[in-house]
Amino acid sequence: MKLKKIAAMLTVAGLAAPAFATNGMNMEGYGPIATGMGGASMAYDNGTAAMINNPSTLGLMKSGTQRFDIAIGGLHPNVGVGVSVPGMGSFGSSDSSGNAYYMPAIGYVRKDGNLTWGAGMMSQGGMGTEWGRTSVLSSGGFSSLGALFGPTNQEQRSELGFGRLLLPLSYDFSPNFRVGGSIDYVWGGLDVMMTVDGNMFAAMAGNMNNANKRAIGYVNGNSSMLASLGPLAAAGLDYAHISASEGTNKFQQELTTNGWAGNIGFQWQATPQMAVGAVYHARTQLDDMAGSATMTLQCSAAVCPGTASKQMSMRGNMRVINFQWPETIAVGMSYQASDKWLLAADYKNIQWSKVMQKFAMRFDSGGQFIDFGLNQNWDDQNVFQFGASYKFDEALTLRIGANLADNPIPDGNLNPLFPATVTNHYTFGAGYGLSKSSAIDFSLTIAPEVSATNPGKAAATAPFTAAPIPAISTSHGQTNWQLMYSNKF
Repeated sequence: MKLKKIAAMLTVAGLAAPAFATNGMNMEGYGPIATGMGGASMAYDNGTAAMINNPSTLGLMKSGTQRFDIAIGGLHPNVGVGVSVPGMGSFGSSDSSGNAYYMPAIGYVRKDGNLTWGAGMMSQGGMGTEWGRTSVLSSGGFSSLGALFGPTNQEQRSELGFGRLLLPLSYDFSPNFRVGGSIDYVWGGLDVMMTVDGNMFAAMAGNMNNANKRAIGYVNGNSSMLASLGPLAAAGLDYAHISASEGTNKFQQELTTNGWAGNIGFQWQATPQMAVGAVYHARTQLDDMAGSATMTLQCSAAVCPGTASKQMSMRGNMRVINFQWPETIAVGMSYQASDKWLLAADYKNIQWSKVMQKFAMRFDSGGQFIDFGLNQNWDDQNVFQFGASYKFDEALTLRIGANLADNPIPDGNLNPLFPATVTNHYTFGAGYGLSKSSAIDFSLTIAPEVSATNPGKAAATAPFTAAPIPAISTSHGQTNWQLMYSNKF
């Protein structure tokens, strides 16, 4: 019965910890010029950030000139989680302590005749949360409503970061039409610390080989560890805690990967005032994320004989299988309404459904392994980006914009790594010319708080036959900023 009593709390610990993101895992905009205009960037000159936006717009610079940009961005999410059980009330709430993440960027481009070329390094995106041992996800605070729940006292955290080294080319086929593309070396890393309770593991094992893709998760039947973990779960395994983490180092993660990607786009100056642009970003070709990990089993003395702490630990290797960044298609336009006003609007479709259906993992230790995963079932995401800039005088330019998106995560599919529920963003920016050749640009994004809930059940169905299922509510708001120094010569 103990396994049944703690099932709901441990399910919370393993599945509810939210992570921050903006347009899914993408940033709402790249570079402070575009971000200040809601992320719209398809059809006008927005600096070296065009390498990751639409490389063809790099060709808008004058022949014989060069440009160098260096930038830093800050992501500041405000994420909370609450737990309640139908018929029993609230069990409390906690805030994630992960509230500051920083993303550098650097770029150089040069135009010779009709050809523009360069190189740059930019952060693609990332997310992360920090839930301590005393958070509502891990502490014994659940027990305040009775003996239904027990503590894990285990830290829960996730931290994902991806970057790109970009090599762009743009060619002017005419003064009004240019095509550009980029070949990108992509690298990324993930830290993860998560808990899977014994009853949840039994449910995942019952969904062998992911026969039900809408279930919470699955275990592959060829996993050699099933022979030992299966009986443990049946006899009294409280939980398994998986840790693959470099700790608080925000620029290094334990599970790492690298590979390639590319994009191609065009920009057409249809009239002296109006331009049109579009880009296609290909799906990445990344190796599996891989690194070291520890699995800790918490169980009764009868199940873990000779272990006074009632714990057994296994050190091994972990892989996240076939984690990829998705295809993206974007199209947009810009309109020079006057010498002072520039208007821009983009539409972007991010095809999460092709890469975020499941989060597949493999843990190897002592010659045995287990293949398992969590189902995600993300939808494709539509993003609408609008912006305007006003040239106040020869030095100062002011910008404003909006980035409006739908939530790619279906109801009931929040999980510890990718519940990227933020939808709308409101952006502001400014550029100031320090001299004829140098300038600084700044953008600020405010994403209002969005709430989402995984519904609970007062009386659970198999395999949770003796425990209710808690309702998990999350809240997520965010403030982002970017600062860039530019030099043209």
